[in-house]
Amino acid sequence: MGLDIRTPIGVMFSLLGAVLVAYGAFGDKTIYAKSLGININLWWGVVMLVFGLAMLAMAKRANQKN
Repeated sequence: MGLDIRTPIGVMFSLLGAVLVAYGAFGDKTIYAKSLGININLWWGVVMLVFGLAMLAMAKRANQKN
């Protein structure tokens, strides 16, 4: 059939999440002083990466059923 909308959404969120995880893990730690020391980029990167991978898994599962 056609392209499942979950595939490009999953790719986009996975890529952006991976970039945020890398920036949060390897970036300057002093910028997190305003957020009470919480590495916001790392945590939201993980959330976006998990969401993107879940969307890709759902798209793959839907394609296997057809």
